[in-house]
Amino acid sequence: MFAIEAWEMMIIVYTAPLIGKDFQLHSLAIGNLIGAIFVGMLIGSLVWGKLSERLGRKRSIILSMVVYGAISLLSAFAPNYPVFYLLRLLSGVAAVGMLVVTFAHFEELLPVKVRGACTVYLASGWPIGVLLALGATVWLMPLGWRTIIAVSSLGSLWAIAVAYWVPESPYWLASVGRQSEARAVIARLSRGAVQLPKGYELLVEKTLRGTHREIFSAGMGKISLLQIAVNFTFSWGYWGLQTWLPTLLQQRGLSLPQSYGFIAFSALCMIPGYMVASYLTSRLGRKQVVVSFIGAAVLAGYGFANAQTLEMLYLSNFALAFFSMGAWGVWDTWVGELYPTRLRLLGYSWAVFSQRVANILAPSLIGVLVALGTSFNMTTTLINGFMLASVLLALLIPETEGERLH
Repeated sequence: MFAIEAWEMMIIVYTAPLIGKDFQLHSLAIGNLIGAIFVGMLIGSLVWGKLSERLGRKRSIILSMVVYGAISLLSAFAPNYPVFYLLRLLSGVAAVGMLVVTFAHFEELLPVKVRGACTVYLASGWPIGVLLALGATVWLMPLGWRTIIAVSSLGSLWAIAVAYWVPESPYWLASVGRQSEARAVIARLSRGAVQLPKGYELLVEKTLRGTHREIFSAGMGKISLLQIAVNFTFSWGYWGLQTWLPTLLQQRGLSLPQSYGFIAFSALCMIPGYMVASYLTSRLGRKQVVVSFIGAAVLAGYGFANAQTLEMLYLSNFALAFFSMGAWGVWDTWVGELYPTRLRLLGYSWAVFSQRVANILAPSLIGVLVALGTSFNMTTTLINGFMLASVLLALLIPETEGERLH
């Protein structure tokens, strides 16, 4: 599912030059188009958390995928820029449900001892989605951007697999009084090793009573503000670079096909980053891995901004991909562990909300800088400053490694 999310978010980045040529768009309009899906995600992010508390984790994910697929497919037939922009925005409203719900759902299916490592592996679907989006763009480019968008929409068919193979969260089932179903899921997940007696009652806080106001209450306010700030700065730093990476690389003399190859190698470097972060998080804890990995990404970003040779450009960007994505995997795990069950989805909603604010602002601002002819060094240094802010903020968040979900 995370691969599908990444595919949908990145496909518009890689097809933007083709769309811009077809609709005769300037760089600022292209930046706004890239941000359209994030405007939709911004709108939908605070809705899906409450909706999933009523429908359940599994049904919400399925609904999100099906609606996103239908709208995304329609966008491939858009007659003009305004209609295309609107449909991309609506697809974002639908698609963000997967992002809000999936991590919390997955964490609630796992035992404490493997929760961190396994959830980081879930996040590793991102580079797979990036490679799928890039591969589809290169392979289908002769057929035009409409074909590329239409094919990417077919990823929503994965909803069938979710419907058949993924169980509902036992935390959610117990919280709404469906005790027998919750016990059955636990037995299934443990492959029969854990069989709870029929009269045994699972105690979980009532998820339906969680409110957005509680996210900022005296008990949770500091945590919420910190995680929102980290999500904003980290997302700005990462997305500000990725959305304009093909253009920025062309400023350094690479052709568009060469820049696609550069991005593909970067995506491959993300995978070992996730693996190393997954291994380390259960041994060193969430905070130490996130802080050290983002810190290393800041150094790599500095090298990328000041690279004088093509070899240095490649090496620093690969290090940036390795460390930033490893940090993202652990960070996505950390956020869900900061909240009790009744607030977990709402906490993720605000995390995604702040990410989307950054995703909307960053492409447009970088688009302005590109249009004004700002140097490669200055543009990438500005982006890197947000990554540094993420390190300082993460230091203030409490460790959660080894703690059970509430």
